Amino acid sequence: MTEGSALDRGGCALDGLPVPISTPGWDNGPYLTTSAFVTKDPDTGVQNLGNYRAQVKAPRRLGMNPSVELKASGYDHWLKYKALGKPMPAAVVVGLPPALAYASVQKAPASIDEVFLAGGLVGSPINVVKARTVELVVPAEAEIVIEGFVDTEYLEPEGPFGESHGHVNLAEYNGFMNVTCITRKRDAVFTSFISQLAPSETTVMRQPGQEAIFLRHLRDQIGIKGIKHVHMHMPLIGGYRVLALQFERGTPRAEVWRALYASITIQRPAGKLTIAIDDDIDPNNADALLWAMTYRAKPHLDMQIVPHREEGHGPRDKVRGSEDSSLLVNATLTQDYPPISLPKREYMERARVIWEDELKLPKLKPQAPWYGYDLGAWTVELEQQAQRALRGDYWETGRVIAQRRRRDVAMNTELRDVEDEA
Repeated sequence: MTEGSALDRGGCALDGLPVPISTPGWDNGPYLTTSAFVTKDPDTGVQNLGNYRAQVKAPRRLGMNPSVELKASGYDHWLKYKALGKPMPAAVVVGLPPALAYASVQKAPASIDEVFLAGGLVGSPINVVKARTVELVVPAEAEIVIEGFVDTEYLEPEGPFGESHGHVNLAEYNGFMNVTCITRKRDAVFTSFISQLAPSETTVMRQPGQEAIFLRHLRDQIGIKGIKHVHMHMPLIGGYRVLALQFERGTPRAEVWRALYASITIQRPAGKLTIAIDDDIDPNNADALLWAMTYRAKPHLDMQIVPHREEGHGPRDKVRGSEDSSLLVNATLTQDYPPISLPKREYMERARVIWEDELKLPKLKPQAPWYGYDLGAWTVELEQQAQRALRGDYWETGRVIAQRRRRDVAMNTELRDVEDEA
């Protein structure tokens, strides 16, 4: 532990930490990335544990870049201390136990301390201790704890830094903390993660928790029926901006649209492109999403643009202004469709056995859809014809269809259309 004037000795403050430069060639200095800021609401006393990047600016000065677009964050606490005319006490924790590290990147309501959330995840209380120079409690098993006060009178430039939205975040005015104490384990492990073009450690780490929050909001708070999963598309985008809402087959159209509109209200940057899909579409596969949009949605009927939204986390538009919009797409099935044009599952599985076990060729990694399946328009008669083909009895099918000739239809007329009329 080092505090007070002892921090001014060489190598005893931030200059004694091996903080890397995360994005060489773009970042303007070393940044703490696993930096979990502990702050406290001066009105309620509820603490917040939030992960924000922190630029190392001087041996006793550390940047603070909170998420201003989110409620229930250190930024809200900073605004309250600013209104009081007082600096904000803060502690930056580096090297957290896994449950705490996971909780720190989630977006919990203002009434919930993320330490409590972590305790719920592991099923037991989290050990905490009082900080030495600020009125906060900090995780007892942390590797490093940096204490200090965030100035509320002045802001100073911070950045550039390679961000998880896939672009370099240019210099902005942000907060800074004057360090009053650093406590560390005797053999402390310094942790850092990469927060750059997704998929990166930060985006992959937060994905499961955020997807669960979105699903719970839609299913339990809004009462959406038939929704099974909310998927955030991570590659290049980093989540939030592209959402896939997966529904049980046959979910009413009104429920699908209720979910589409509700999904973009959870967080400011959420759902710039939000796609509703059936449960046979793999939301992890962008090709499958485009496939569903192509064949199951009609733009003039199944797409809506929601204007007057704010820009989220990412580059700022200096030409068209900060107002953004969302595109909502209903790419769920509205009728029975023909089967997927691949062999049925049993034949594909047999082919896989031949490939891998009999021919000893490299293991296959199938991606859905890798076998054909019915989407409702397959009749008993068509199934009988397909089975006869497998047995080599297709001459019988030829005999039957010859008896159904007619002269009152046009080329490419589907049998189901004219026979439904009969």
